[in-house]
Amino acid sequence: MTDTTEFFEGIGPIRYAGPASDDPLTYRWYDADRVVAGRRMEDQLRMAVCYWHSFVWPGSDIFGEGTLDRPWNAPGLEPMAAARRKMAAAFEFFAKLATPFFCFHDRDIAPAGDTFAESCARLDAMVDEAIGHMERSGVRLLWGTANLFSHPRYAAGSATNPDPEVFAHAAAQVCHVLEATHRMGGANYVLWGGREGYDTLLNTDLVREEAQLARFLHLVVEHKHRIGFAGSILIEPKPAEPAKHQYDHDAATVAGFLARHGLEGEVLVNLEGNHATLAGHSFHHEVATAVATGVFGSIDANRGDPQNGWDTDQFPTSVEECTLVLYEILADGGFTTGGINFDTKLRRQSVARDDLFHGHVGAVDTMARALLAAASLLESGALADRKTARYAGWDEPLGARILGGSATLADLHRLVLDEELDPTPDSGRQELLENLVNRHVERTR
Repeated sequence: MTDTTEFFEGIGPIRYAGPASDDPLTYRWYDADRVVAGRRMEDQLRMAVCYWHSFVWPGSDIFGEGTLDRPWNAPGLEPMAAARRKMAAAFEFFAKLATPFFCFHDRDIAPAGDTFAESCARLDAMVDEAIGHMERSGVRLLWGTANLFSHPRYAAGSATNPDPEVFAHAAAQVCHVLEATHRMGGANYVLWGGREGYDTLLNTDLVREEAQLARFLHLVVEHKHRIGFAGSILIEPKPAEPAKHQYDHDAATVAGFLARHGLEGEVLVNLEGNHATLAGHSFHHEVATAVATGVFGSIDANRGDPQNGWDTDQFPTSVEECTLVLYEILADGGFTTGGINFDTKLRRQSVARDDLFHGHVGAVDTMARALLAAASLLESGALADRKTARYAGWDEPLGARILGGSATLADLHRLVLDEELDPTPDSGRQELLENLVNRHVERTR
């Protein structure tokens, strides 16, 4: 039976009130029906709430127990009753926040059983429960995924585990969750390889583990087509933590892996802002790289703390940073099956229940304002025109001969020698372009 308790009393649906609003529980920039770059803002951003940090995590860390006010996780409840209570709280939140999507791991919505069969039965029951909530609320599933990292069996990885029985168990778990995601109308399925990597090379066979990972992905893709799942299969890159080194280090690494193993066009990436910075990149870089290599799919919008070298999963607050990310996405035609998942969590000292709303309202408004600035930049053509002008020489005869293959190394040697070519550098105009971006952010209304 569905729990009818109201968990967020006194908070109604979050409405758009405009930039002049001083009410912290209104949207100042997110106007779902406003048309931006040819689509409703809701359809451009396709924003989702993550189930795990928002409703599963109690606020614990490696040094302390949970601090957050989460009555749906109260101790002593029968596991499935607790799961239903947690789901009722989650869908109340989704509906009041008025974002169109959510994301989940299997173990977020259904507790593990004593056997694999019992775990599957519990997940199936909770998927039925979720479908009922989805039909009543209109909230949809952006993506589902299997938790292949928490259980001790996955300490040495899942697909890359030295034990083929662990590989088989992971494959069975993904099979069941992929089918559940399909039944829920999910737009994507994500594979996060948190344990697919190594802690030491002293006991690791890199060639063997890469082959295992490639085979695992082929199995997932084959099953996707077998069951008629129309969504995208996504890999979420991360360089390290929990493993010392993870094989899906960044977007470029994943793109190369997919090309090596004949998976181009079958698997895309879900890029997270905090994972990008842990890899030594900007979020902007990762999205631009994924677009350039043809593997872009979706994003997790969050940020890290530059003073912390781990995955802090904070709510995004930088309009400028998010503008650059969304500019690349809009210039590529916008999201298809993907969207923006807030893989974010409160700070342990944000113990009030309504802090969950404040964090998400701010994040939603950050992405909405960034979308307006990105659309303004795209419409102006200023960045694209300057980029085109910078590379114009490659469309002229010399550039065309080089790229077309008709000029040999000896030809170029002779050309420079005979014509005494001595090119002078042109300014990259970086400061001018950074100021240009800021002006579009400032003008956003």
